[in-house]
Amino acid sequence: MKITQISVTEAARNFADCVNRVRYQGMTFILLKNGAPVARLVPERGKVRSNRELAAILRKHKLSPKEFRAWRADMRQGHKILIPPVDKWR
Repeated sequence: MKITQISVTEAARNFADCVNRVRYQGMTFILLKNGAPVARLVPERGKVRSNRELAAILRKHKLSPKEFRAWRADMRQGHKILIPPVDKWR
């Protein structure tokens, strides 16, 4: 989970983008007012999974070799169509 500190003003100007990053990338924003933390924008628990969490879930379910190959092919296909986001805060 990536944590980024931004000013309240910056968050207000880019609120929709911040919310999308929280939802789809699992990011956490710490909002600063006069340099001091005042709030956090965090993903809803249970909605976003890290790779480590996904691996733990998959370990609980025994896939047959055929199911595993199909899952792996789906994951590879999905990765091909992903477009990396542009980070405005770098």
